[in-house]
Amino acid sequence: MQRISVALVPQLTTNRAKEDAAIAWVLELERHAGREPRDTRHRGAPVDIESDDRIIEVKAVGKRARGEFLWLEARQVDEARMNPDAFYLSVVSNVGQGDPAEFELRVFGGQQLARLLGRANQRHYYEVPLPVGEYDSAPTSP
Repeated sequence: MQRISVALVPQLTTNRAKEDAAIAWVLELERHAGREPRDTRHRGAPVDIESDDRIIEVKAVGKRARGEFLWLEARQVDEARMNPDAFYLSVVSNVGQGDPAEFELRVFGGQQLARLLGRANQRHYYEVPLPVGEYDSAPTSP
C-alpha cells in the first residue's frame, strides 16, 4: 500500500496573519493579470494595494463572508465614492485555514460596489486595547 504524504498548512489565527496572507495572495493575482501591484498599507494610503489604474482594499475573512458585514473606514468609503471606476473591494474568504489554494475571492467594483455602499450604515466605535498583562491581572469573578 502506497502512503500519501500530505503537508499540513498551519491555520492563521491572528488578524494580522490573515490580512498579510490575503494581501499577498491578491498581489499575486494582480501580477498574474498583467498588472504591477504595490502594497500601500504602510504608506498612509486609504487602500491596501495600488495596481496600475486600480486601487484595491482587501478584506480578509477567516471563514466565509457570505451574508456578513464588512467594516470599512470612512476614508475608504470616501475614496470608493470619489473614484468609482478605480476602486475595488477584494474580499478574500476562508483565509483562517491557511492554505491559499482554498482561499475564495469576490471582487466588488463599479455599480455593484456603489449599490452596496448605498446601503452602508455609518457607525462610530472605540477600540480599547487589552494588553496581555492587563488581561491576566483582571479579576476572574465580579
